[in-house]
Amino acid sequence: MDDWWVMLPDAPAAAAVAERLRGEGARRVPHASGRPWLVGRWDARQEVAARAGEARIVILGRSTAQAGTLRRRIERVRLPAEAERAVTGLAGSFHVLASVGGRVWARGTASAVCRVFTTHIDAVPVAAGRADVLAALSGADPGLGALAVRLLHPPVASTVLADRTFWHNVRAVPAHEALVWERDGRRGPSVRWWRPPEPHLSLTEAAAEVRTALTDAVGTCTAGGGTVSADLSGGLDSTSLCFLAAREAGRLVTVHWEGRDTDNDDATWAARAREALPSATHLVLTGEESPDWFAGVGGLRLPSEEPCAWVRDFAKQSDLLRRVTEHGSRLHLSGGGGDEMFTPFPCHLQDLAATRPWRAWRLLSRERHQWRAGRQSVARAVLGRTSYRRWLLDAAGHLTLAPPSGFTGMLGWRSEPRAPGWATPEAVAMMTDALRAAAADSPEPLAPQRSVHCALQQVREGGNTIRVLNQTLAGPDMALPYTDDAVVTAALSVRPLEAVRPGTYKPLLGAALAGLVPAHLLARPDKGPYDADFYHGLRRHRGELLAPTEDSLLAEAGLIDTERLRRALRHHAAAELDPLLHTVGCEVWLRSLDGGGPAPVPYPPARRAR
Repeated sequence: MDDWWVMLPDAPAAAAVAERLRGEGARRVPHASGRPWLVGRWDARQEVAARAGEARIVILGRSTAQAGTLRRRIERVRLPAEAERAVTGLAGSFHVLASVGGRVWARGTASAVCRVFTTHIDAVPVAAGRADVLAALSGADPGLGALAVRLLHPPVASTVLADRTFWHNVRAVPAHEALVWERDGRRGPSVRWWRPPEPHLSLTEAAAEVRTALTDAVGTCTAGGGTVSADLSGGLDSTSLCFLAAREAGRLVTVHWEGRDTDNDDATWAARAREALPSATHLVLTGEESPDWFAGVGGLRLPSEEPCAWVRDFAKQSDLLRRVTEHGSRLHLSGGGGDEMFTPFPCHLQDLAATRPWRAWRLLSRERHQWRAGRQSVARAVLGRTSYRRWLLDAAGHLTLAPPSGFTGMLGWRSEPRAPGWATPEAVAMMTDALRAAAADSPEPLAPQRSVHCALQQVREGGNTIRVLNQTLAGPDMALPYTDDAVVTAALSVRPLEAVRPGTYKPLLGAALAGLVPAHLLARPDKGPYDADFYHGLRRHRGELLAPTEDSLLAEAGLIDTERLRRALRHHAAAELDPLLHTVGCEVWLRSLDGGGPAPVPYPPARRAR
């Protein structure tokens, strides 16, 4: 996708930067002074704008905003932060950009699907919704330290690099904060526009909140009329979205691709869902009709603002979007984020231990038997209530140890990350420095509760991924309604103990959608595995994965040992291959920026300094 925007301060020096952005189809929105404020290219259907006096507000993205309502709400706005009141209660996923007397307010989403980035061009502060746009304008080179952090598994870049990007001198505004500029472009104090909810609601109360938020989120996807498409894997998350979309969409196209794992019963549940959606058009793809995972990865070039682990899936997703485009789809819905929102992380039991230790121990005893974890190891994990800062420091010292085991490894702020077996000592040193730097300022976790922190971190990793995929995939945009901020807030408001019921799969989602999704589908007790698809793709496309190791740019940068990586690819050791997707994503990204690939932004970029 080629949408982009750049924001400028209400200062005379910004005019020269605006001139550099002139191009065919570029749009311009001025400050009240008449000086350029927003320059870029975006879909007018994704914009809702209003002005009153010296206040200007632009909503870019998928939302329930109405221009008339926005105008009335900003009539009394006198300070940038007050512009946030104008969007209170809006559903969707969008940027909020405001200019009030030349002072600026800009923010994205708490889920990181929409982000705000900043840098300086000729001493003029500029902001944008894409880091690579600013990198091209400023001639920035990739940052090796950030790339090293991206190699870690499980991923922690969304928190460890909260205000950093993969480009030198391009900074990110943390997802929960807004960017504030004075009229001359001086940075104002950091303002936190979003806070995670306190998990305090009963299942019934939270279900009502989720029902409203999720229905509204899907409504923003169908509101434009016409045809929309959606995944129908057979899992509870995607199935629920299909039924919500079918209520409002002019026409719905569903897509199901059949997995290769004999233990995966997704096909059975997807067929039951299709029977209950007779008015929709259903596409069913066998393994032979859809590309394998890793297909084409050896020659893949995906210039984007950051590396994306889902290069594994690029051929499959491209094929999917091509097919739904042929059926007229203008937007594709995916169930990503549902697992994070409706399956409480095991570390909620450690949160519980601080307030109700005997209840927590009974539940922990049940879990440790299921996971075959020792009593003493579980007790040590629960009693070792380290701060988030201490967790970061411990993780920095454990990067080359064996991965944390089973149940006890999931009781901290999240499972500790590990360096891949093919990371060089130099890369490990960069990872260590990044984790220690993140700990240096005694950072707050994303939420006081470990389980909420874990959920938000994974939601933000997913938000980063879908943003990058929408920058690179041809066809309709992909939407993840479960990551809309209102849905995230509603889902995380439930008391974790209420959202975990033995024998019931995702009880909060089931309660929220009772009556909207057939009861026999909400009763599904599990989800299907895809390990067979992973290893099938690995076997068939091992040559493509091995080919880049002959002239690896990650190796040239000193971050990986290609011989160790080749050994892991040949032996298919499951534990060793967990970090593979991140490494492949980083290699593809570097190759995409190395010379002959397409420009990393949708207009002629500045020549990069070497």
